[in-house]
Amino acid sequence: MGFGRKRIGADGKPRYAALYKDARGEQRSAGSFRTRRAADHAWKAAEAAMAAGRPGDLRAGNMTFRRYVEDTWFPNHVIEPTTREAYAYSIKRHLMPTFGPMKMSSILPMHVRVWVTDLVGAGVSPASIRHQKIILSAIFTTALNDFIIVLHPCRGVKSPTVPVKEYRILTPEEFDLLQSTMPSQVARLLIEVAIGSGLRWGELIELRPRDLHWASGIVTVTRAVAEVNPKYHPAGSRFLVKPYPKSRHSRRFKLDAPVLAELREHIAARNIGDNDLIFDFRHFLAPSLPKVRLVDAATLGRTEPNADGFSYQHGSLSAYTAGKCRCQHCRMSFATYRARRRADGVDSPRERRARDSDGHLPRDWFRNTLWRPSLEASGIEPVRMHDLRHAHASWLLAGGADLQVVKERLGHASIATTGKYLHTLPTADETALAALRRTRGRSG
Repeated sequence: MGFGRKRIGADGKPRYAALYKDARGEQRSAGSFRTRRAADHAWKAAEAAMAAGRPGDLRAGNMTFRRYVEDTWFPNHVIEPTTREAYAYSIKRHLMPTFGPMKMSSILPMHVRVWVTDLVGAGVSPASIRHQKIILSAIFTTALNDFIIVLHPCRGVKSPTVPVKEYRILTPEEFDLLQSTMPSQVARLLIEVAIGSGLRWGELIELRPRDLHWASGIVTVTRAVAEVNPKYHPAGSRFLVKPYPKSRHSRRFKLDAPVLAELREHIAARNIGDNDLIFDFRHFLAPSLPKVRLVDAATLGRTEPNADGFSYQHGSLSAYTAGKCRCQHCRMSFATYRARRRADGVDSPRERRARDSDGHLPRDWFRNTLWRPSLEASGIEPVRMHDLRHAHASWLLAGGADLQVVKERLGHASIATTGKYLHTLPTADETALAALRRTRGRSG
């Protein structure tokens, strides 16, 4: 039971603190008042509110947004380590500058609307604004459930419309060209498995022989690996193996026989055990990795004039240093020059940066070392590694595969997601146009 405690204030007049015990038996204050009667009314009201399931500390809303997020919400919010890493950046970059010093109970929908307007004015993309608002809304939802606030500031606040993103679908001809420019057999096999399975990156690089049933050609996907900042990893490592894929449900599908045969040959040649990674990072670190072939410098032409009006031959040191050209050929020329000087002992050789890996293939290393150079060499419009998953779905549907079967292969939660891949190939509309021509009585 609560009570009022008398004390003498700084002005020499008596004051009465309204004290009560919360659900854990800890003493709390419901405020300080001029009369004992007012103090008794306050602690009784606090006890009644606590009994009704409402907050015990009526002053909780006075804490700042920064204090609530850093001391209460973020440490106790159950989220994936990769999500926690992304949230930490978003909160620091986009939320704290505006809401950090504000009291939780003082933040209103009007403040969130102004924040959205400021992000638009700063050139933040609609997709990013929507993402930041989702995080902000999650924080306020938890605060509302914890009785820190009584009004959800994000309720009724709209963010800019996010346009539906068009998928970039590789054609079979483009894929064959891209694969031919990959510098090693294991790199070619990696993207062949990606296009033939539709696996996500984290599922692909976590693939092990025990996940393959050789007699039937069935692949079972039960795990995925994520690359995170070590401070967000439970054990302080770089790669986190999760015992479930993105959909949180395992899935099984069949691989094409030629792809399966290539995998079997790769595993046997490198003596890969059942529990080893099929695409171990070390397989890609050949000491003499072939470089992308450059064209003859004489056919490259000259750079754009610099500030002094001079132009230089592409692929030369002068083009890189004086012409400030950073094309593939000029960069390679400068890199070769520096490598030769280090080999001759003219420059102090820099130690090669060691990648922090437990055997899993780092995404950024693959992208910068193999993927982008191969795209440049093939002349294909830039695509992402993840676009091979999109191409897998599109090719299957264009070839007449059942929509439900494709959904199960990809592990989509909704068949509507799979349906987005219908008619995504450049030639998908030819059937419709042919029907239109027949109806109008025109020949092809």
